[in-house]
Amino acid sequence: MSTLNFLVRRIIYSVFVLLGLSIVIFVIARIMPGDPARMAVGARAPQWVVDRIREQMHLNEPLPVQYGYWLRDALRGDFGLSLVTQRPVTSDIREFFPASLELVLFSGFLSAVGGIGLGVLSARYKDTWIDNIVRLFSYAGVVTPSYIFAILFVLLLGWALKWFPIIGRLSEEVTAPPVVTGLITLDALLAGQFGTFLDALRHIVLPALSLAMGAIAQEARITRSSMADNLSKDYIASARALGIPERIVMGRFLLKPSLIPTVSILGLDIAATFSVAFLVELIFNWPGLARYGMQSMMHKDLNAISAVILILGAIFVTVNIVVDIIVAWLDPRIRLSAARSA
Repeated sequence: MSTLNFLVRRIIYSVFVLLGLSIVIFVIARIMPGDPARMAVGARAPQWVVDRIREQMHLNEPLPVQYGYWLRDALRGDFGLSLVTQRPVTSDIREFFPASLELVLFSGFLSAVGGIGLGVLSARYKDTWIDNIVRLFSYAGVVTPSYIFAILFVLLLGWALKWFPIIGRLSEEVTAPPVVTGLITLDALLAGQFGTFLDALRHIVLPALSLAMGAIAQEARITRSSMADNLSKDYIASARALGIPERIVMGRFLLKPSLIPTVSILGLDIAATFSVAFLVELIFNWPGLARYGMQSMMHKDLNAISAVILILGAIFVTVNIVVDIIVAWLDPRIRLSAARSA
């Protein structure tokens, strides 16, 4: 029950965070240079059309009243029309978000498996040539932007070796599955189209790996450092003195508490991937939310910008709650602290 109370409090705090973010987004969108009504209809539209748009958008009202109307519509899922696509922003989000979600999920999976695996390997063979190689990769991966990896993968694995396709989510000759979730790999499995699933999987490997490389390096470095610190703890020495096999010591007694900082950073990396993936999406012609948001910023599409930023804020809040739950499961002391505070 105490864990449930802790979760409810976090959700309530998150609602206030999103409310504050919506106020900031709205104010910035309204104080930006340019008339939103004129930008919506174009420079050649007659003045009476602009005046009508201003009335429909409540731009003649005081700023708090404008925010009230905007928040009411946003809670209904209505963010207005996009100046770029000339469609409702909600429709654009429905189209572009699943592509980004699929990409980020695969990237997060690669980050977790690769980063934790390399970190455990490095800690297991501490101060050996294996540890040195992993540490060198970690340093190189952290300082290298994801788009550099994307370009290298395109040139080497896509163009030279032709192992993977480099454009889009599906090949032209492949039939797309019926849209259920918007995630092509999942929709293909639900429809029993295993050929489509394999083709979609081949398309997502390079962009997902490009986004994951920095996170893999970061998680490997953090996991290795945390495990190396815990190796000197008394409970590890006691476990070894009792003759417990090294495999069990590393996997059961050392890994679980060492994953707490890794999980925290991994959650932030996954959430940040939604907003920093636009260059990778551009290189691979991936129709994702980050690319849509960047195009909206370049065209000063205020409605689309507000919706994208609010969605990214909701993603960060949700990921933080999930990370808190996982960390509480990994460390009983956190659960005990939550129970006492409740």
